[in-house]
Amino acid sequence: MTIEIKAPTFPESIADGTVAAWHKQPGEPAARDEVLVEIETDKVVVEVVAPADGTLKEIVKGEGETVLSEEVIAIFVEGAVAGAAAPTRHSDDGESVAAPVSKADKAAAAGPAARKLAQEQSVDLRAVEGTGRDGRVTKADVARVARERSTAPQIAAPVVTRAQALIGESEERAERRVPMTRLRASIARRLVEAQQTAAMLTTFNEVDMAPVMALRSKYQEEFQRRHNGTKLGFMSFFVRASVEALKRFPAVNASIDGSDIVYHGYYDIGVAVSTDRGLVVPVVRDADALSLAQIEDQIREFGVKARDGKLTIDDMQGGTFTISNGGIFGSLLSTPILNPPQTGILGMHKIEERPVAVDGQVVVRPMMYLALSYDHRLIDGQEAVRFLVTIKELLEEPARIMLDL
Repeated sequence: MTIEIKAPTFPESIADGTVAAWHKQPGEPAARDEVLVEIETDKVVVEVVAPADGTLKEIVKGEGETVLSEEVIAIFVEGAVAGAAAPTRHSDDGESVAAPVSKADKAAAAGPAARKLAQEQSVDLRAVEGTGRDGRVTKADVARVARERSTAPQIAAPVVTRAQALIGESEERAERRVPMTRLRASIARRLVEAQQTAAMLTTFNEVDMAPVMALRSKYQEEFQRRHNGTKLGFMSFFVRASVEALKRFPAVNASIDGSDIVYHGYYDIGVAVSTDRGLVVPVVRDADALSLAQIEDQIREFGVKARDGKLTIDDMQGGTFTISNGGIFGSLLSTPILNPPQTGILGMHKIEERPVAVDGQVVVRPMMYLALSYDHRLIDGQEAVRFLVTIKELLEEPARIMLDL
């Protein structure tokens, strides 16, 4: 039975996608739900899987080509043996065994991860001994060759004059040009759009993290026992504090649509996550109705899905306010850029012990700089400052979050 493999149905906000990598080539067998191809959109990478056990017969849309929603991208033949048999040869005792894959075929059939690593490490795939199915080259094979090459004895270079060295340097100033991924291009476009369309301004404050840190330290073990191993992190406190502040300052939870202001009666908080492909913002929906443990669970799940490339378009649709934590990378201070059409974004930073004045005494406290970037077209300066001060007060007295004070 022949089946048409189609691109997924894209939401209205995504016009098309690009074929990123084929995991199967024509003639190769595939098990049901095995990934056939990855399609990259402006927001996520979508995997298209085999509808049944069978064989990929024909690729209609090659890597790098643009595909529309539900467009046919390949032809699949259902049936475990439909054209899936590898070339065979006979051994001396007459038994049939798989024929080895040629060097050229190995290079062509290597998976996208193996090809990418080979390009980065300048490894010739044709010279790699494959350990995959039918001798195909895997990512581990490429890594092994690169590792062996780096540990091999180095031959002493001949002595050259300074003039020769300078000539050699100029000849080896290599450049590599690669196309920007759709996700990176989309991020670039949206960041420029935010700068050009919004009257963006940033206000700063600092928060003493000692109360939250003491609370986490005191209740961490009990919290994990009570909530099946879920750890009490900092982000859940910032999400809850942001929600309480948004309730008091609705304009920060609003968006501008043409000449209208849209006030959202719900609190969908985007949490910026860094991935190998770029920055993505999955959304914790109805955060006002979630406990600290439920918020931590969702954020942890988003982190795992982002690492594995499993975030879906639905995970990142919408959002009324965003939190970005540059502190995990060591950032001490920054000005986050708005995530259109949102009108506010909170930037968290590194916690650093600093001397501060408390009740007339200089003490060392774990301090964090906070930054709120906002759209001045909708939010006045005093409103933005008061919003950020509210978050500061809630974090310095976490009981206020629980008591709704």
